[in-house]
Amino acid sequence: MRILVVEDEPTLLAQLVAAITAAGHTVEMARDGQEAAYLGEVEDFDAVVLDLGLPIVDGLSVLRGWRRQGRSMPVLILTARSSWHEKVTGMDAGADDYLAKPFHMEELLARLRALLRRLSPHSSALWHCGPISLDTRQASAWVHQVPINLTSHEFKLLQLLMQQPGHVLTRTQLAEHIYPQDSERDSNTIEVFVGRLRKKLPPGSIETVRGLGYRLVEVADHHADPL
Repeated sequence: MRILVVEDEPTLLAQLVAAITAAGHTVEMARDGQEAAYLGEVEDFDAVVLDLGLPIVDGLSVLRGWRRQGRSMPVLILTARSSWHEKVTGMDAGADDYLAKPFHMEELLARLRALLRRLSPHSSALWHCGPISLDTRQASAWVHQVPINLTSHEFKLLQLLMQQPGHVLTRTQLAEHIYPQDSERDSNTIEVFVGRLRKKLPPGSIETVRGLGYRLVEVADHHADPL
């Protein structure tokens, strides 16, 4: 998934980016409210981790601006203010969840997973599509209950396809979710990643929809020799 992290404290920002990236997501960063507001307006994110105490423009103003523009991505707000009044204000501004500082990183990741599950038909962190299984908590996958070794890009690609089985994703959509904003997003390399991933999945699992993109389909769940 593609996550925007907005935090002005350098150490915490680095910790958040490292933890969320290790969980298998692509992370973009913003260090002030002005930059965050712009990124949220022009880029598509699956979720946002938003600090309220930001320079230039405060987090609540950023969030209210996004909601006025119809931006509906889930937002987890962070704040050093722990009063119930601040929590209510943040939720009324359009936040989906709230976490007071200091916090345990595992709790933040758990809350982020819960927000992301709202975007998919999956009700838990363990996803299935025929003989393919994926654990979003452990960033791991199996075919016929046999672990498969995936690179970070291959895992992100499989997670995107498994989020909505049968739904066609374009090469551009896949590239935007796999590559960070400041890197070159070459949609042609998506074909390479798809080809590598196909070799690790049951034949026919990833269909090419000519002129559109790719989709994951459920193949027969009969046992076969692991690829």
